Amino acid sequence: MSDAVKVRFAPSPTGYVHVGNVRTALINWLFARKAGGHFLLRSDDTDQARSKPEYEAGIQDDLQWLGLGWDSFAKQSDYFEAYALAQQKLVADGRLYACYETPEELDIKRKMLSSRGLPPIYDRSALKLTDAQKADFEREGRKPHWRFKLNHAPIEWQDMVRGAVKFEGQNLADPVLVREDGVPLFTLSTSVDDGTMGITHILRGEDHVSNTAIQVQIMEALGYTPPVFGHTALLQMKGGKLSKREGGGDIRSLRADGLFAMVVNSYLAKIGTSDAIALYESLDALVESFDIGKFGRSTANYDPDELQRLNEKLLHGLSFDAVSAQLDALGVRGVDADFWEQTRANVSSLVQVKDWWELLYQPITPVITDAGFTNQAAGLLPEGEWGEHSWSQFVDAVKAQTGRKGKELFMPLRLALTGREDGPELAKLFALLGREKAHKRLKGEAA
Repeated sequence: MSDAVKVRFAPSPTGYVHVGNVRTALINWLFARKAGGHFLLRSDDTDQARSKPEYEAGIQDDLQWLGLGWDSFAKQSDYFEAYALAQQKLVADGRLYACYETPEELDIKRKMLSSRGLPPIYDRSALKLTDAQKADFEREGRKPHWRFKLNHAPIEWQDMVRGAVKFEGQNLADPVLVREDGVPLFTLSTSVDDGTMGITHILRGEDHVSNTAIQVQIMEALGYTPPVFGHTALLQMKGGKLSKREGGGDIRSLRADGLFAMVVNSYLAKIGTSDAIALYESLDALVESFDIGKFGRSTANYDPDELQRLNEKLLHGLSFDAVSAQLDALGVRGVDADFWEQTRANVSSLVQVKDWWELLYQPITPVITDAGFTNQAAGLLPEGEWGEHSWSQFVDAVKAQTGRKGKELFMPLRLALTGREDGPELAKLFALLGREKAHKRLKGEAA
């Protein structure tokens, strides 16, 4: 392994990771492995009020489930002393200055600029404060926040995804790097860490492009050589913004829904690239196919249905031996290869297998809403060997005998046969249920 390439994934442990975070982690991991480089997992836990150990553990657990192991681990909360030293250097060099405006005063300034059609760029009025004025603010109980003084010069870099990128320093507002309570903000801590930890390449979402322009100047001011940057297009949910609160696909939920890790990896590695979406058998195969140059600038569409189709494709090709341990973990016990052969073509996730197992092999209590109707239906069950044709044969007989159709026909039958209002397709379930169990359930007997 060589540190000629060293990348990092730096999630904040204030929640669990979703597909957008994991896509960034995966891209960094694949880039590092393709180059024989180093993948650092860094916990951005400087916001200690919101950071929680269970989230940090959960993030690590999700990455391990995906197979994305890390070569080293760091916690930003271990480096507060380094951030304080960086702050001292920037102050001494005249690049970090104390500001005493309250949030309300800053909001008024922004609104005044907006009313004049001007961008909300800080006016640097704090640079004009005298020592006496600062002392007055301190006596009032105000504590300063600290802003980085940007050089009003072009900031340029060659982005691995976006190509040539250029910002004019005078069009950017001096960013706050240290809060009133002395806590360093993301832009300072990440600049110090990336410099001291020798990060050579930073691959992250395009929502960080303006942060990068600022980070370049901060790193240069601290004496570091900025890494090579690449900013990938963000994911969106079928034309809308990807949101964890609106089904954004947190990894824990995908795992609970029975998706396989390689399905998630295969899908996230290829959306937004020039490669076709396909199922890859291993992470090694994904590494071999990986090329950062294949990522486009158009927003990548995250489609849960497409992810489910990939999962279904993988599932249908697996042997019983390949899934037996997972079925056991789901509580599906006492089954064999015959059960798996009977059900796998009818499911798109392992979680659905449990439904089939419960309905076929565990006693259920039928829900009888019309005993006269279900008793009559029990007498019309097909004789002989059952197969996929049995359901339509049965339904046609019941329909002809009772005159029922639609919901009045199907819902009482479903409730009696499954005890539920929804579930697996009845035609397929019916074929595997068998005449004896179907008869008992239609008669209201637990079976």
